[in-house]
Amino acid sequence: VEARVVDVVVLAPAPSGHPDRWQVLAMRRAAGTRCTGAWEIVHGRIERGERPPAAARREVQEETGLPIERLYTITVNPFYLQAMDSIQLAVVFAAVVGAAGPVVLGPEHDAWEWLTPAQAMERLAWPREHQALQYVLHLLRTGDAGPVEDVLRVP
Repeated sequence: VEARVVDVVVLAPAPSGHPDRWQVLAMRRAAGTRCTGAWEIVHGRIERGERPPAAARREVQEETGLPIERLYTITVNPFYLQAMDSIQLAVVFAAVVGAAGPVVLGPEHDAWEWLTPAQAMERLAWPREHQALQYVLHLLRTGDAGPVEDVLRVP
């Protein structure tokens, strides 16, 4: 079992006066791709020789065009990939961007939306994404990772 995938929860600060601290980016899978119509967070494969943080940064750039201000390592999720009959690991990150701006979608997605955390929990298709979002919201509840910032923030 090895880490072959990254999942990235992309967050932007919520508008001033909003009760939530964060907005969450969700993207809808395009027609002709696997899981057509499913809403998801950024994710993708780790390329040969690539480290997981570099893959997370690359995937956010390719799938959204958004610049990352801060990147955090969150957890690792195992999953079974039926097509390859293998158990794989997804390294989960949180990427904080400066503002909830427009997204430049890649070919895998046909729509995007900035959601409240509650809306994201309702919209995201995968249970492991719900769990990742809960972890992220807990860890970044004060705006950064607090006393564990030095361990979880990726330089």
